Amino acid sequence: MKMQKGFTLVELMIVVVIVGILASIGIPAYGNYVTKGKVIEATSGLSDARIKMEQFFQDNRAYDAGGATTCPTAIPATTANFKYECDLTPNTYTITATGTGSMTGFVYTIDQSNVKQTTAAPAGWAAAAMPTNCWITKQGGGC
Repeated sequence: MKMQKGFTLVELMIVVVIVGILASIGIPAYGNYVTKGKVIEATSGLSDARIKMEQFFQDNRAYDAGGATTCPTAIPATTANFKYECDLTPNTYTITATGTGSMTGFVYTIDQSNVKQTTAAPAGWAAAAMPTNCWITKQGGGC
């Protein structure tokens, strides 16, 4: 008698079910990991912009460069994930990073007093009450 080799249909179906279960766990976790990496782009850009704004203030004794309402070169250029804007007066500023593309819904700010604020976050990332003086960097509203 010849012995048959190969897998039965039941064995193949079990493998497909196991792969499906692993994928249903792994794909969302990977998506959250990628989003957390993109959030760091905004927070590091805002932190760097704050340092540059303070250097600009030291050189010019005003944040608004003699009444100009445009941001100095301190704020980062618009990226694929965030658009940066600022609001200036001679003695105050607020820099805002607004999510674009896959990061739509995230809005982070920083001001001259180093107050870090998350003003908006998508569902699943937002906290019941937005935290003060920190940026949400983790799903569930964690700073």
